[in-house]
Parts: sequence; structure tokens; C-alpha cells
Amino acid sequence: MLYSYRFKSWDANAISLQKSVFSGLIQKAINTHFGKDHHFSEISNHDDFIEHVPICDYETLKPYINRIIDGEANVLWPGKPIYLAKTSGTTSGVKNIPITRDSIPNHINSARLALLMYIYKTGRCDFINGKYIFISGSPELNRMGSIPMGRLSGIVNHHVPFYVRRNQLPTYKSNCITDWETKIDTIVQETLQQKMSLISGIPPWVEQYFERILQFSGKGTINEVFPYFSLFVYGGVNFKPYELRFKELIGKDVDLLETYPASEGFIAFQDEFPSQGLLLIPDSGIFYEFVPTERFDDPNPPRFTLENVELNKNYAVVVSTNAGLWAYSLGDTVMFVSKNPYRLMVTGRLKHYTSAFGEHVIAEEVESSIDEVCKRFNAQVVEFTVAPLVNNPDGIACHEWFIEFSKAPEQLDEFKHFLDEIMQKKNPYYKDLVTGKILQPLIVRALPKGAFIKYMKSIGKLGEQNKVPHLMNDRSMADVLHRYLEVN
Repeated sequence: MLYSYRFKSWDANAISLQKSVFSGLIQKAINTHFGKDHHFSEISNHDDFIEHVPICDYETLKPYINRIIDGEANVLWPGKPIYLAKTSGTTSGVKNIPITRDSIPNHINSARLALLMYIYKTGRCDFINGKYIFISGSPELNRMGSIPMGRLSGIVNHHVPFYVRRNQLPTYKSNCITDWETKIDTIVQETLQQKMSLISGIPPWVEQYFERILQFSGKGTINEVFPYFSLFVYGGVNFKPYELRFKELIGKDVDLLETYPASEGFIAFQDEFPSQGLLLIPDSGIFYEFVPTERFDDPNPPRFTLENVELNKNYAVVVSTNAGLWAYSLGDTVMFVSKNPYRLMVTGRLKHYTSAFGEHVIAEEVESSIDEVCKRFNAQVVEFTVAPLVNNPDGIACHEWFIEFSKAPEQLDEFKHFLDEIMQKKNPYYKDLVTGKILQPLIVRALPKGAFIKYMKSIGKLGEQNKVPHLMNDRSMADVLHRYLEVN
């Protein structure tokens, strides 16, 4: 197979491939405005790069991006971007991430490579003969200055190969519908009688699509509606909390293919079935740096290349890309579970954690904990989030879990008790706080059906690629969710 050589080179040559990507990026951008401002002509190795290019976020690059929008060329990368990918930022509001002619293949080809890897490793390719659906943002593009701008999933829709497009659903017109609930209902009508074989999207929104399918069809399972459905492709969130509900909705086991795409670049995808961790793509125009999460806010934090990472340690991901992003923090945290080849798992977001009392609980801990307790109590979760309750009117401070169940546990108190036990095992700082009576055991608030959809709609983030944060370090979300409890 043509691609098997490339896959094998990732195993054997990932470090040298990254060195090649690094030198290529620096040389190509040496005469850009950013390259001149940061003395790229003096950079010959990673130490030089650290000296001249500090870690940045979107706000740091925004003046350069504004110059691009105003029509300047050769600002962050030679020429001008061919698109701006619109994405919601945690701290920066709306962000416009450049996509260049050099970087667009990363987004397109990496998704194709993920499917080819699946076929290569499993030998299963029956899905090719059916219809495919990707529940995504609108492909309709606006303009920012002279540059087309839209959601990444909408931009990618314009580059779907012809041999895939003939099997792709929904139609362009349906994908352009802006109201999420109207869009889902339209997609249901378009796909209901089709031979669906591959379905892709963020799990909570695909779950909503499945529920509407069953509602419209009157069937008991997705397998009854789509008997040829065999492959679910997803990314963006941990699937574990949704797994039991999906099995019930689908009514049979289907293959899972996990990916790690971002507006800034396609980072990794699953290469073993089943697998722990995702295979890092080392040769696709992205140079990676990894910063220990506990040191990220230091004035000059350590910045490791792939060569120096350690297993089972949390790192913040920093990228430099052929789209003109330089030492740019993705905001994601990852942990390597293998170095031969380099596989990682996404553990959370730098800004999405709970640490009001110094415990620093991360997404991987709460997601794996709720998955474990749901399996024990045969419960199913639609969505959830965790926030600190500092001023608890009913006792001392605690963690407050807001959970919308599709199948609630029969004994919620036992569910809550076991969930707290698991959290204490996973996070020793949390355990010390509970045993030291600084915190009381966690509280579970069972939300009414549709609460998270109502919340996301209230903040203008219903559908597309928007995700519910599973961890908050303040009460902004929790206080709104409390109101849904009061009216229930």
C-alpha cells in the first residue's frame, strides 16, 4: 500500500521528520514581517527559536492578523492566506485563524489518512459503498477583508474530493441552515431513507441527531434505520462519557475512529483498533513543542520537542505551522502514552479545569470517573459539567456536578458516593482536601432533559463544533444551570 511506507516512517523517523519541518518553516518564513521582527535569520536550532520567539496566544498574534485582514502580504507566512477559519476562543472571543495554500493539505489529507489507516489496519472498507455524513458547520463563507472566512468544517467542505462528494450528505443547501434545530430536522429528513455507512461529528450533537432519527422513524435503534452503518468518526471530546448511550441508541457495536483536528491544524488520529492514544502526525507542516502544564504560566517555561517528552506527563501543546502560527498555544493539554510510535491522549484544556482550592482537577479525570461510575450503575449521560461551590449554603465547600442523564441511576446517593471515591483515587490533591475537611464530598445535581441544549442556545453556541466545557473554575455556567433546576 502506497501510504504504508509513510505510516512506518512516522514510527521510525518522527524526530528527524520534526527537525525537517522546523528548518523548512523557518527558512520559508525568514523574509515575512514576523520573521524579520523575530530574527529568523539568526535561528538555526530550537534553542535559538526559544530565544527569539516566545510562546504566544491569539491576542499576541492579533496585530499581525489585523494587518493580513487589511490586505498586507507576507505578514506571518509568504503571500496571503486563502481562508480565515473562524473559531470561538476561551479568552479572546472570536478568533480568525489563517489557512494558507501550504497548510490546507494538512486539514484535507490528514482526515483522508485517518480513514486509510483504518482500512490498512482493519481490512474493513465496506463503508465506502454507502453514504457518509459529517454533522458540521455551514459551508457558506463570508469575507474578512478580501479573504474568505468561515468555520473550518465549512471550509473543508469545499475541498471534499469528487469521489467522496457523490456519497456525502447532507446537501449543500441543508448544511447552510443556520438554526441548529431546524438543520438537524432537515438532515434527518434527507438521510432517513439513505444507506448510511459512515457518520461523523462531535458525540453530543450526533447523539441529538440519532434521537431525532428515532423520533421521526418510530424505530427502536439506529441499526434498524441504518443497518449498513459501520463506522463512527469523531473528535473534539472524550467519547467515554457518551459510550453507553451510543451503544443503546445504535443497537449494535460499530467501529470507532477518533481524530484530533483543530482550526490550527490536524494533530493526530487513531491508528490501532482498539487503541489507547492517537498517533501524532510528524510531517504535515506542524512543528510541536510541549510545555509541562504546571510550568506553563512561568515567565520562561521549559519547551520540549518530541525528542524530550516523557510518558504519562501532562503537557500544553504549542505549535508553529505553515499557516503562519508561531509558538502558538493551542490551549489543549495532552499526555503521551507511547513513544514508539508517538501516541498521545488529549487530557483537557489549559483554561478548563477546577482548582478553586488548589486541587487542579483536569478533564481526563472527570471524564474517566463518570464513565466508570456510569458503567457500575448502568446509567447514561447526555452531558455534564463540574464547578466549584465555594460558598455552600448547606455546608462546607465542594465540587458541584451538573449531570443530564438519559438514563438516571436508581440510587443517586450511591452513584454520588462512588463517583467521589473514584475522583479521590484519581486526584490525590482532591483526596487530601476531602479527608482534611477542607472540602466535603461532591454534590450531584440531576438536570432536566434538554438543559444543556437550552444553555448552549442561550449563549449562542448551539450546534456546529461548539462543545460543553466539562470543567469550570468559576460559577458562570453553574449559576445558569441552577435556574433550570429551580423551574423543573
